Amino acid sequence: MPKSLLIALVILGLAAPVVSAQENPSARTAIFAGGCFWCMQPEFDRTSGVIKTTVGYTGGKASDANYPVVSSHKTQHREAIEVTYEPAQISYEKLLAIYWSNIDPTQADGQFADVGLSYRAAIYYGNDEEKRIAEASKGALGKSGQYEKPIVTQILPAMKFYPAEEYHQKYYLKNASDYEAYHVGSGREAYQEKMAARKQGSKAPSPVASPTP
Repeated sequence: MPKSLLIALVILGLAAPVVSAQENPSARTAIFAGGCFWCMQPEFDRTSGVIKTTVGYTGGKASDANYPVVSSHKTQHREAIEVTYEPAQISYEKLLAIYWSNIDPTQADGQFADVGLSYRAAIYYGNDEEKRIAEASKGALGKSGQYEKPIVTQILPAMKFYPAEEYHQKYYLKNASDYEAYHVGSGREAYQEKMAARKQGSKAPSPVASPTP
């Protein structure tokens, strides 16, 4: 790809600059499965401290890591997102908070209208510290009172991540109208709005009683 074209795509948000360990040795990665990977990318992309995001597959073999077989639920892969971030600017805990706000952690068979193994939610931890933080975050969410059902999102050891086909990357920018129709039609957007309102309501201060005249 010509360098001028790559720069133009980066400016438009259709291609992320490649970040190597040499360029940013402190960068880390986090992997989350949360249903349709198209819908997981926008919020992380808008987050300060996130260097880049890549959608793809994890949980299976390289030979099966392609959209037709994964989406037919014939492999062990799940659609997932790999988030490369700068820990000095954003914590793993904050990434988890963004993740929880984008999924229904009480749904075990998939996410929203998308049902099947490839759509099941999971946090893939890369070390013992991430596992501890993820389990604590899940526990706190379950005690928050926001949910009427148990939190069932799995916390699993990280497996090799395989980037998805290029046309899936930044789909929300490449095919904005199709993405929006899918985001709304799947039920994800309405659920997010409902939960955001519920969370905001739980933070609202108690009304002060008017003095008796």
